Amino acid sequence: MISVKNILTLLAVAFTAYMAARGLWWTEPVSQPLVIVAALGMYVAVTWLCIFWQSSADAPEVEHDDRDRARRGQRLPVLPLVLAIACAVVVPNAISWAVGEGARTESFATWYIGGIGALMVIVIVRGRPWTAWAGFALLAIASIAWMGVLPAIQLGLIGSLVWLVVAQLVVHSVNRAARDTSRLTLLQRAASAWQTSQVVRQRERRVQVQKALAVAGPVLTRTVAQGGELTDDDRLEARIAEGRLRDEMRGPRLLDDDVRAELERARRRGANVTVLDEGGLDDVDEETLAVIRAQLADTLRSASSDRLYIRTSPDARVAVTVVGRSPSVGAPSDEDAVDLWREIPHPDAARHADAG
Repeated sequence: MISVKNILTLLAVAFTAYMAARGLWWTEPVSQPLVIVAALGMYVAVTWLCIFWQSSADAPEVEHDDRDRARRGQRLPVLPLVLAIACAVVVPNAISWAVGEGARTESFATWYIGGIGALMVIVIVRGRPWTAWAGFALLAIASIAWMGVLPAIQLGLIGSLVWLVVAQLVVHSVNRAARDTSRLTLLQRAASAWQTSQVVRQRERRVQVQKALAVAGPVLTRTVAQGGELTDDDRLEARIAEGRLRDEMRGPRLLDDDVRAELERARRRGANVTVLDEGGLDDVDEETLAVIRAQLADTLRSASSDRLYIRTSPDARVAVTVVGRSPSVGAPSDEDAVDLWREIPHPDAARHADAG
């Protein structure tokens, strides 16, 4: 597939090759032809090195959050920069000296003005503008020194300056567009993530509503049918339904069929049960949760407390804390004694402790 980068590379190679070929089209004898050929070879080698140099960070497909790093990777390293500066010094002086004094304003002797200008444009595109402007300054000094100010300007120095200015503006605009695109992509991802979270929350709410209807629907139906005149059994079922709804909303990760059965059994014997998940099990996998729930069900199965408090723990070693309280014998009615205290450890923490 032909990309914009490949097209620009091909154009750069063709243009620089054309500029070098002009230097071989001698319309009159030259003093040092071997020096001219050597300077042309140096120019072509350095220019194409700057065009084709690839670092390990260059890749055809880069994620948006890595684009800045990719642009840094496309910047020319020190070696091509040194060679480009050397070319800007050596080629103009070598060509001007080798063609002789009488031919310094001929087209085959002034090609280097456009050629070095094109090389500095490549350097700008490869992310080194200061080096490019330094190279242009060296080109200007050499061309003016060998042929004078007015001839240098007339023979292409202003054109090379215009190329560099346009290249600098285009590169700046492209980089700014890339940064804006990256920001827009980040905003789009954030919006998509927010929308996804809202969809998930809506789905969770629908699930909770369905659970609430399944649990409370029969009780509400009987209540309406009986005109609010509930028997003791109906009131018990209503309290159990309310407790079940609270459990599903406050501690869903603590629940399975066994735990739900034990919580209902505790409420039917008259216990006041509170289940609260404060986020201590958010990163726990299902296999570990199954172990924790099994231990919680065993603890509830043997519990006889009047009040049960089941909470997840922020401690890295403790998964769930179960506290049972009952009125103390002979104590005021508002004072309860702790008659159950159980800390269910994290299975992973227990395994690490055993290994240690």
